[in-house]
Amino acid sequence: MAMDAGEIERLIKASLPDAQVTIRDLAGDGDHYAATVISSAFKGKSRVQQHQMVYTALKGNMGGVLHALALQTSPPEN
Repeated sequence: MAMDAGEIERLIKASLPDAQVTIRDLAGDGDHYAATVISSAFKGKSRVQQHQMVYTALKGNMGGVLHALALQTSPPEN
């Protein structure tokens, strides 16, 4: 069973409440997504740490119901 974009966004925002999240279904199959996540929680963190924070927010769904997620993360530009 695939995970829908709304559920991905909900999980990310539950962990990173201030996050601006944009999700795109890359293949139209509900299994391959691209996500852009902007959050002040990423300030001072490396790109790897930022991605780890998002993967943690997804509660182990990566590689299971969520097959592929291309991530772009950053803190706000202010």
